[in-house]
Amino acid sequence: MKAFDYAAPTTLEDAVKLLDGSGSIPLSGGTDLISRMKDYVTSPERVVYLKDVKSLAGVTGDAKTGFTIGGGVRLSDIAANPALKEAYPALWQATVEIGSPQIRNMATLGGNLLQRPRCWYFRAGNGLLGMKDGKSLVKAGDNRFHSIFMTEGDALFVSPSSLAVALGALGATVTLAGPKAERTLKIEELYQAPKQENESEFTITHGEILTKVTIPAPVGKNASYEARHKQAQDWPLILASVNLGMEGETVKSARIFVYGVAPIPWRSATAEHEIVGKKISPETAAAAGEAAAKGSAPLSMNGYKVPLLKTVVKRAILTSVGNRYWEV
Repeated sequence: MKAFDYAAPTTLEDAVKLLDGSGSIPLSGGTDLISRMKDYVTSPERVVYLKDVKSLAGVTGDAKTGFTIGGGVRLSDIAANPALKEAYPALWQATVEIGSPQIRNMATLGGNLLQRPRCWYFRAGNGLLGMKDGKSLVKAGDNRFHSIFMTEGDALFVSPSSLAVALGALGATVTLAGPKAERTLKIEELYQAPKQENESEFTITHGEILTKVTIPAPVGKNASYEARHKQAQDWPLILASVNLGMEGETVKSARIFVYGVAPIPWRSATAEHEIVGKKISPETAAAAGEAAAKGSAPLSMNGYKVPLLKTVVKRAILTSVGNRYWEV
């Protein structure tokens, strides 16, 4: 990899100052960044190590008021927290299926939310949009694992953070600290689909640090369900997280987010509309799954994601009420 300067601040203020430069980049767990540096996909002038910034660690709150999780909290600590598991099974399930125990012991919440796309054209050095000579390598090539929504543009990678999907369903917000001021965004507002190669897939500005994620108190039922090629150390093909506000046995409100189908964490308004006002049953869950696929426009090799999306959304909804019929 390219030689770089290294800094290890102990305060958030010093970290922000050290990152206030176009050649600086933050390092936390390093499970994504180090491999990108080795492949020369990312070649920073300075690496700013954040693990010694204590204010980025810790989990506070309870099920009555909601929880705040520091951006530097390891995924293994989220998975091992019984209060988070009980309050937010959608988040817990998405977390325990990330990578391997070794990866979860290094990877952090902020790092997961801000990891770069796994698109092989991007990782091979062809840029975020995967273009060559003004043409899309994705559209002309192997696009098995790319988007099926928002495919009219050139940003065809899928947003790689499964935790963004779970946190989006839970209505979480993220706090960013930068050289100018602190600001708070909804999780889904952290992401965008770039239209040009010089644009980012994040709305975070250079020098900002993701300091914490705040999750509202749980209301109703929430769950995640995913489909993947293999059980261990793999990325989901499709993952759906649902959060259902209930009035008796009737769904009063719904938030349904999906991973693996778009360059942003995809909120399925069509699936939400289909389930609201109804009781959860295999039939209504299946109808919501069908609705989730409306408007999809698969590429040449990823049409299999459409029926997979329908099934994953259906099973996420049924999982939220404890109906895992496929395991009987």
